[in-house]
Amino acid sequence: MFPTVSHFLEYLFGINLPLPFNTFGVFVALAFVAGYWAFTQELKRKEALGILHPIKKMITIGKRATTTELITNGIFGFVIGYKLVYALVNYQMFVSDAQGILMSAKGNVLGGLFFAGLFAYWDYKEKDKNKLDKPKEVQVTVHPYQIMSNLIVWAAIWGFLGAKFFDNLEYWDDFVQHPIERLLSFSGLTFYGGLICGGAAVLIIAKRNGIKPLHMLDVGGPGMMLAYAVGRIGCHLSGDGDWGIVNPNPKPFTWLPDWLWSYKYPNNVVGEGIPIPGCTGKFCNELAQGVYPTPIYEVIVCLLLFAFLWSIRDNIKAPGLMFGIYMILNGIERFCVELIRVNSKYHVFGLSFTQAEMISLFLVIGGIALSVYALRNKNELA
Repeated sequence: MFPTVSHFLEYLFGINLPLPFNTFGVFVALAFVAGYWAFTQELKRKEALGILHPIKKMITIGKRATTTELITNGIFGFVIGYKLVYALVNYQMFVSDAQGILMSAKGNVLGGLFFAGLFAYWDYKEKDKNKLDKPKEVQVTVHPYQIMSNLIVWAAIWGFLGAKFFDNLEYWDDFVQHPIERLLSFSGLTFYGGLICGGAAVLIIAKRNGIKPLHMLDVGGPGMMLAYAVGRIGCHLSGDGDWGIVNPNPKPFTWLPDWLWSYKYPNNVVGEGIPIPGCTGKFCNELAQGVYPTPIYEVIVCLLLFAFLWSIRDNIKAPGLMFGIYMILNGIERFCVELIRVNSKYHVFGLSFTQAEMISLFLVIGGIALSVYALRNKNELA
């Protein structure tokens, strides 16, 4: 396993380059990049077809930087400098525990003040270059794909908060025992929490920019499937704990690699399992028994599902139908993998189920209902 990017580089090239990046975080970032690409392509395609339309906005040009803008930029610069300079001065400590440094109160005050002044001055000079004696309002055209930068930022913020919230609900007992650690940790993220909260933020911003909710949902279906697949690569490579139950069964095919059937996740990032003989350092544990490598199963299946959704998008005419199909496929995929995946279970009225199984069931039912609704009302919704 590759808990950090440094481990990955050492495996590929045999070089020991200490970098403060964990593998899971890098693939989360790549998942957003993949989603950004797919969303943008769909927004452009739907605009070309006349389904989506650019909007006109009035903006003011020629204004000087306001005091509020200078203070805001200064605060942002201070935070960046406070942490960045401290991390550079204490680089080895930062490499060994980047999360601990970032989430602590430790920092460099002089670095913070320098960057605060730099950011405020930069904003002042940029506004000063274009200032007018009398600021004026001009009309600009905003195409649907041009709001993607705004969408991705808010999706990331609310997606992260939602993922943390749902994860703490799922592991409530552990949250009660270690609330601060779980709240400040970058690990422990639930996909469906991110999907629900991040998706809500996207719909609100899209509606403010003239895009109807059903059209925005259709835009997001293929992209979210692709982003999920890319994110799961990070889960597998880092060994973040999202693996399956113990698999003691022999391989069904001799040609099948061991890591695709039963895997112990050596050097996993969460430190689960037993010590690896001869290993020294921070990530030196592996599972006592091989488990189903469910993250890689999801990568394979979701890439195939993305390819399917991408291939049928030109044939989908009813608004809402694409997202309905996505909901059904996503729900079935996740429900099936939950059967062999380690997870916390709820016990209600004699039934035992995981949070993901419950949400998956709702997704399938909701997807069917949305698909039927879209097909019945395609003329009115277009």
